[in-house]
Amino acid sequence: MPQVRQLAAIMFTDIVGYTALMGYDEQKAFELIKINREVQKPIIESFGGKWIKEMGDGVLASFNTVIEAVECAIAIQQSVKNIPGLRLRIGIHLGDVVFENDDVFGDGVNIAARIQAITAAGSVWISEPVYNNVANKKNIQTKFVQVATLKNVREPVRIYEVTSRPEQSDEKGNDIQEQDNVQPAAGQQYEPPSSNTNNGTPYEKSVAVLPFVNMSSDPDQDYFGDGVAEEIISSLTHIRNLKVAGRTSSSQFKSAKIDIREVGKILRVSHVLEGSVRKQGNLLRVTAQLINVADGFHLWSEKFDGSLDDIFAIQDKIAVAIASKLKITLFENDLEQIKKLYTHNTKAYQFYLQGRYYWKRRSKEGLQSAIRFFEKALLEDPDYALALTGIADSYKLIGEFTNVNRKDLYQKQKTAITRALEIDPLLAEAHISNAMSLMLSEWDWKNSEKEFKTGIALNPNYATGRHWYAEWLFYNGNFEKGYHEISMAVELDPVSQGILKDKGMHLYYNTNYDEAIEIALNTLDLDPGFVPVYRLLSLCYVGKQQFDKAIEFNEKWGTFMRKNIKTTVSLAHIYASAGRKDEAENLIKDVKPAELGSNDYRGMALVYTALGNKTKAFDWLEKSIEMHEESLCSLKVDPKFAAIRNDDRFKDMVKKVGL
Repeated sequence: MPQVRQLAAIMFTDIVGYTALMGYDEQKAFELIKINREVQKPIIESFGGKWIKEMGDGVLASFNTVIEAVECAIAIQQSVKNIPGLRLRIGIHLGDVVFENDDVFGDGVNIAARIQAITAAGSVWISEPVYNNVANKKNIQTKFVQVATLKNVREPVRIYEVTSRPEQSDEKGNDIQEQDNVQPAAGQQYEPPSSNTNNGTPYEKSVAVLPFVNMSSDPDQDYFGDGVAEEIISSLTHIRNLKVAGRTSSSQFKSAKIDIREVGKILRVSHVLEGSVRKQGNLLRVTAQLINVADGFHLWSEKFDGSLDDIFAIQDKIAVAIASKLKITLFENDLEQIKKLYTHNTKAYQFYLQGRYYWKRRSKEGLQSAIRFFEKALLEDPDYALALTGIADSYKLIGEFTNVNRKDLYQKQKTAITRALEIDPLLAEAHISNAMSLMLSEWDWKNSEKEFKTGIALNPNYATGRHWYAEWLFYNGNFEKGYHEISMAVELDPVSQGILKDKGMHLYYNTNYDEAIEIALNTLDLDPGFVPVYRLLSLCYVGKQQFDKAIEFNEKWGTFMRKNIKTTVSLAHIYASAGRKDEAENLIKDVKPAELGSNDYRGMALVYTALGNKTKAFDWLEKSIEMHEESLCSLKVDPKFAAIRNDDRFKDMVKKVGL
């Protein structure tokens, strides 16, 4: 076929999360490709399109008119929205292309592919030439997304999103943005929103603060740049009308070679603050620049020279400058929160930053190091409330990430929290830590809820507060409100693996296994070494009765955690659930109570529940209650106990946990 050059609408589609799925469930990935092909091909042909080719999980098609391409894309998205696991990104561009031998080439193809690559999941994004052709069509609604600099494309491209219905408006005619976290009206079936956290345009007044680059010659000073950024984040979260990306999400981009505009897209923010720190002895140089994500322009930049004693004033100036440049009115209370000092001691402050640096590692060694640095901070300043909450949070995580029983940690945690609240009764982090302790360690549901609400009221933008309160709601069976809170936490900290994983756990508790798996795989895309996700995947595949997959992920979980007894007990539960009763019993017949760690007594109860031995199941549940295992908090909603849920003995157990 000779070359033919013509103007054409080029459409690219691809499957969200396909690469991760291929790595963990090859068979399902192939099935999804087949379904995708069966859905798209007839739709493309019905709109007069030409199916050019498949490229892995992507599809390339061309159309003679823009209208046909856009209407086809809308039809495809509507067709796949109810197919589990199949979510698409679709990009369309109108440009000059060359057709040859049933293939297509040229800049028009490249631009369509680049647009598709940055499109939000479940959406159709189009270039400006496409927009100009559909803007006046009543049945096609569009909204501006961003100006994007695309790889190998010389000029920035204005990009728009296509919607299949008009925007809603309030009674005054103002646009109402769709919310990810809308709860269903009374009587409606509960359908959780999409797990994707990047499916809309950025908030107009929003910012992400990236870890400040360490410009000193000592790599051990990395903690200081991270800490400066986190303290600025902490100050900014108290400003009303400003959305601030959480510290966990922002820290994901440390040392990453990624365009600022891509960071803004991922975190759904309109602005990014980046900077650097040079610390030599007591001398300090801090540089900061605020960047507009839409066009990459610097709205503000400044260099600060001084000593360590000036660090608090520098952080205040940066926070105030951001508010000023974003045209946010600062009220008196906002200024008080920005300038609030938790210590005047710079040595204590540096130790505290080092503590938080190690705390984020979420390992036994990291948490032990964190506690040492928090304790050093308190030696310098005994009234440093944030250092006390750091100790409390570290003990909380040691109970989660190690075999140490929570009962052995509880008193140390409680002492630190009590002292922090005595020093600063308005410290949101301390109230949230107290709420978590009351819930997990005392099963005091009434007062823990009160503390969660107090902490969130003091700082509504504290993602961890909403994350942990969501757990309280899940455990009490309030799935709709719990999903709302965990979605708020994701909105505030969109690439926090811990928050995303627990969003998946909520879906698991609600027996929505496919969506839970999808979130788990997306979380592994962020960090394949985030261990708890493997446990979630194993649980979900047990729920789906795909026991080989459950065993595979259980083995991965056990390998990472190096907890042979936990792996053994959970494997026995999988065998029992699969009907392999002899193998399950052989695994646990020689298990001695002295070998069991935190939450393993409840694990044994689950094995006997799956084996159908109710007597032993309740015996082990009694032991679990005696050990006050924190995993009993999910007793009321855990689907693994479905077989004994209607037994009066089980109802008594739930009451003992206070639920």
